[in-house]
Amino acid sequence: MKTTSTSLLLAAATALAWAGTAFAQQAPKPETLIKWRQSAFQVVAWNSGRIKANLDGEYNKDQVIKSADVIAAIAGSGLGSLFPPGTETGKGWHDTTVKADLFANPAKVAQRSADFAKEANELLRIASSGDSAAVKDQFGKLQKTCKSCHDDFRNAN
Repeated sequence: MKTTSTSLLLAAATALAWAGTAFAQQAPKPETLIKWRQSAFQVVAWNSGRIKANLDGEYNKDQVIKSADVIAAIAGSGLGSLFPPGTETGKGWHDTTVKADLFANPAKVAQRSADFAKEANELLRIASSGDSAAVKDQFGKLQKTCKSCHDDFRNAN
């Protein structure tokens, strides 16, 4: 069975809806929230790797669109809800690497998140054109948003 970006988005939306329902019923444990955010960012990393592989090798427009679609969906999914106070320490799949500064700078965090969503959506728009040079340029802009957030709010592993 071939997985489409629509089915991936449906699965992500279902997972977020389930998580929202679970959160409304009972606040998840900090370890659960840390696992969820680590998982979300691992999916972003995997899809970023797929885009990079296409830019470095034989370019496949459909693969790039699918990966850009997933990244844009995650960027716009409300990741901030996975970073409530009390999750600056702890373990999900591994020890969290978030800096305590994240919880003291909500305006800066909101800006970093908005930048990530903006550049991810722009990558998806450009990927649809099939212009690999434009995708490469926009992918670089997206990666800069990741790096800026990591520089500000992530401890080195």
